Amino acid sequence: MKPTSSPLLALALSCTLALVGCATQPMGPTVLVMPAPTKPFEVFQQDQAMCMQYAQSMVGGQAHAANDRAVGSAAVGAVLGGVLGAAVGNHQGAGIGAASGAIVGTGVAGPSTAYSQGMIQYQYNNAYTQCMYARGNQVPGFTR
Repeated sequence: MKPTSSPLLALALSCTLALVGCATQPMGPTVLVMPAPTKPFEVFQQDQAMCMQYAQSMVGGQAHAANDRAVGSAAVGAVLGGVLGAAVGNHQGAGIGAASGAIVGTGVAGPSTAYSQGMIQYQYNNAYTQCMYARGNQVPGFTR
């Protein structure tokens, strides 16, 4: 039986860990806001730019934190899998255990990261709509 190559194992673990970090900062709001009936569009655009910046500041750093948690989960899985593989077999068992642990850790972290992404967008949308409403714009579902 051919021993597992160390560079190949390192590449597999790196790719697995890279796939985990998928939460990103929102690119913009996913809610509809309309200008007030008498507000010029240029003023509405200024409101929009300011409120997008405000919303971005309210969720700043959350995507990075979510990705750190996900990568940590995959890394813990790899370490635990490696330890278990080494306890059961030889160095080859440790490599297989580490790769398996990284895959399981990634599987656990993936849904958590997707949930975090949804929550970040939700918080961004809330901050954005609050700002736009406070500046006199029309937010569906709310009346002055």
